[in-house]
Amino acid sequence: MLGKYRREVKLGVKNLLLHKLRSFLTMLGVVFGVGSVIAMLAVGEGASKEALDRIRKLGSQNILITSAKSIEEETTTNSRIFMSVYGLLYEDEKRIAESFPDIKTTVPVKEVRKQARLGERTMELRVVGTTPQWFDLVQRPLVSGRILLQRDFDDFANVVVLTEHGVRKLLATKNTIGQTLRIGTEYFEVIGIVQNAGVIGGDIQTPDQEIDAYIPISVAQERFGDVQTRTVAGSQTREKIELNQIIVQVGSIDQVEAAAAGIEAMLKRFHKKVDYRISVPLALLRQAEATKRTFNIVLGSIAGISLLVGGIGIMNIMLASVTERTREIGIRRAIGAKKKQIILQFLIETVVLSTTGGMIGMGIGILIPWIITQLAGMPTVVSPFSLVLSLGISMGVGIVFGIYPAIRAANLDPIVALRHE
Repeated sequence: MLGKYRREVKLGVKNLLLHKLRSFLTMLGVVFGVGSVIAMLAVGEGASKEALDRIRKLGSQNILITSAKSIEEETTTNSRIFMSVYGLLYEDEKRIAESFPDIKTTVPVKEVRKQARLGERTMELRVVGTTPQWFDLVQRPLVSGRILLQRDFDDFANVVVLTEHGVRKLLATKNTIGQTLRIGTEYFEVIGIVQNAGVIGGDIQTPDQEIDAYIPISVAQERFGDVQTRTVAGSQTREKIELNQIIVQVGSIDQVEAAAAGIEAMLKRFHKKVDYRISVPLALLRQAEATKRTFNIVLGSIAGISLLVGGIGIMNIMLASVTERTREIGIRRAIGAKKKQIILQFLIETVVLSTTGGMIGMGIGILIPWIITQLAGMPTVVSPFSLVLSLGISMGVGIVFGIYPAIRAANLDPIVALRHE
């Protein structure tokens, strides 16, 4: 196909090279249009991919139920006298596990803030008492050692699994596994290290944090109890929370939202106040994907305006070219050139202009996200689809905006064209 029109392509390139600066300036609209389309989609794709990946790590079949102060508790100001009692109960976890046949696993989570010490090093840890199933539902890569096992839970073993962050802060260059760590007034043997994902933000966060230390929930309940004393703004606050979180895994994705609604109805029945929050990663995932699609459409539309302006520029220059080359067109028609050959010649020139501009724009569109990632640390993703789409659109712009000038050139009267000076 290309060989058939090789002569026309060479002639089109030759005509464009006769006016290098004009051709380059004409291409700029397409260059910036294609470059902005690719760059803007890359930035949007990178930001949304990071958020979607973090939500997916929570598990699309999981439901997170978290203890939260009710409005009544939040408005209580005399914290020196009253002790706040709120949140999820051990009985809630049992009821959920026994009441819903669609539920596959439930994992109770108890959190306690304690000071940890190893030699001269100290830091505050969020001690997370849980069961071995936690590591099945919230999958975090194991760096070294092992995770909690059922025998640790049954034997009330003083063992702890740390995150990489905690290891760096507390253990430095020491041999981590087997070290004895003091948490509060208790001593625990370090048996494993896992990676941690950190906070997502918004209405939901990952069940783990950088300062976590995982111990059997039976040990957390026996050693640390349910009452915690915290110092807030110079005053001490006492809180009694049995469970800080319950992670529920449903057997099928199709049953997640129905199970969440059932759990919420059951909790309303047994809790006089709304002292919990239910988060469904699947619903958040769908919402995030919908937002991503909308975001990409908006970005693509904005960047598409640049292509439209570039196309108008190409049309303007080609119309001027028709006027300049009127006598040439008349000569070609007089010696036997057909209308379709004239149309083809002008279309090839506009497509060469737009395609060349599109290829330069692709290079700029790939370079800009790389610069953004290097300088700002923002994740960007240049998808092959955006490259193909942008190049295809640039070629389409050349065809669409080149048709009218080409037809106008072909419809010139040969006799009138020959008389043109």
